[in-house]
Amino acid sequence: MKTTLKTTLIALLLTVTYNFTQAATPNVNEKLTMRYAIAAYVDAFAHGHFDGFSEVIDDSAKFTQTRGQKILSFSKNDIIESLKGQQNVEQNCKTTARIVENTGNLVVYKVQMKYDNFARINYVTMTDTGAGWKITNVSTVFN
Repeated sequence: MKTTLKTTLIALLLTVTYNFTQAATPNVNEKLTMRYAIAAYVDAFAHGHFDGFSEVIDDSAKFTQTRGQKILSFSKNDIIESLKGQQNVEQNCKTTARIVENTGNLVVYKVQMKYDNFARINYVTMTDTGAGWKITNVSTVFN
């Protein structure tokens, strides 16, 4: 009786543990959604978590930052390289993301990161590539 009870409890514990770890890992279909893409973007920039970030950025994506009269341009590789030093760094800001335009296969999100003295506003354009939603353009301004 004790052996059966132990075996049953161990099997139950393993099942619960397996289900928990599976629930925490997005499946392939979830990684193709615009919701996953914007969450990966926010996680990378606001929280320093890069799981899935490079997957949701199109290889030809363009990133621009407007700083006063200057416009700086970056590629996907430039952004990924610049974020490496910020792994697990939690930004001291309040971050919000909302859709400002949605045409069905193209969506523009406004991602605002409000700090104490300024705000970083990112306009994130995503396209349904047929192989999932990919970030194709990010324009950033500081306010």
